[in-house]
Amino acid sequence: MYQVEIHNQGSSLFKVRAKDYEFNVDTKEQGISPPDTLLAALGTCLGVYLRKYCEGAKLELKEFQVNVQAEFSKDRPVCFRDIRIDIDLKGFQLEDRRKAALLEFIKNCPVHHTLQSKPQIQVNLL
Repeated sequence: MYQVEIHNQGSSLFKVRAKDYEFNVDTKEQGISPPDTLLAALGTCLGVYLRKYCEGAKLELKEFQVNVQAEFSKDRPVCFRDIRIDIDLKGFQLEDRRKAALLEFIKNCPVHHTLQSKPQIQVNLL
C-alpha cells in the first residue's frame, strides 16, 4: 500500500512524508505547489517506465528529459483538462516502430492509468 502523511506547517505550507523522505508543498514559494506535484508524479512515473523499456530492450539511452505542461481550465470545476508531455531523448535515435512501442509501453505507468481512470476518492474527517 502507498501512503503519504501531510502535515500543515501553518498557512499554505505542508510537510509531506513518504517512506523515509520529506519535502515541502506550498502555494507561496516555500516548496513545490500541489499542481506541480501532480505533474511531477506523472512525468517521473513515465520516466521510470521509459527507463524500464530501454533496459528491457537493451537500448543504451544515457539521459533524457521529461517536460510536462498543463494549464488550469477557465471553467468550473477548475482542473487540468489537457496535459502535454514532451520527452527529449537528448539525440538518441529510435526507429519509428520502436518509438511507437516505447510510447505504448510508458503509458502503462500507474500514475497515467490513475489519471485516465477517474478513481473514486473518499474524503473523511476524523
